[in-house]
Amino acid sequence: MKKTISTLILGLIIATSLSAQLQPGDNAIIFTLKNVDSEMISLSDYDENNGVILVFTCNPCPFSKAYEQRLIRIHNFYAPKGYPVIAINPNDEAVSPDDSFEEMKKLAEKNNYPFPYLKDVTQEVYRAYGATRTPQIFLLKNEGGKFKVAYIGAIDNNVVDPKDVSNRHLEKAIASLIKGDTPDPDIVRAIGCIIKTSGN
Repeated sequence: MKKTISTLILGLIIATSLSAQLQPGDNAIIFTLKNVDSEMISLSDYDENNGVILVFTCNPCPFSKAYEQRLIRIHNFYAPKGYPVIAINPNDEAVSPDDSFEEMKKLAEKNNYPFPYLKDVTQEVYRAYGATRTPQIFLLKNEGGKFKVAYIGAIDNNVVDPKDVSNRHLEKAIASLIKGDTPDPDIVRAIGCIIKTSGN
């Protein structure tokens, strides 16, 4: 796994177009999507939380696989503090069959996900946010019942080995919000697989 990820990192084109992406301070896009338990989940369901850790992720991407357990840990630690994880799979299953709803259900059950895992069937949500990679974080903060983007990008600085992480970008951003501060930096380039559409 480590060798595969390292190879992909070396061969990956990291450039990300931020011009079409929501920016820190922008209003979050409200969505309603189907969870792996077949219930419909909306961002507005989380209005009583301090914020939401929104992550665009998927099943087969080795980067997403590398962060599965880290996201579970992050959710379990920060959900009680008012910052739960919501995971969204944006990939077109016609291009990536491993990202079908049935395969999502299997993965969520296998890993015992404590957070929703939603399917962006029309791909409208990821496009509205401007996500380009899996995994990619959009940390949202609740300001008087309205969600705003506070941080965008990477979870931490070591995909390959969680024990060698030296900068927990997402957790630092959450800590800033908890203290009433603005995350700095508020954008860290996400490294991951390109979101799969019929055009790629």
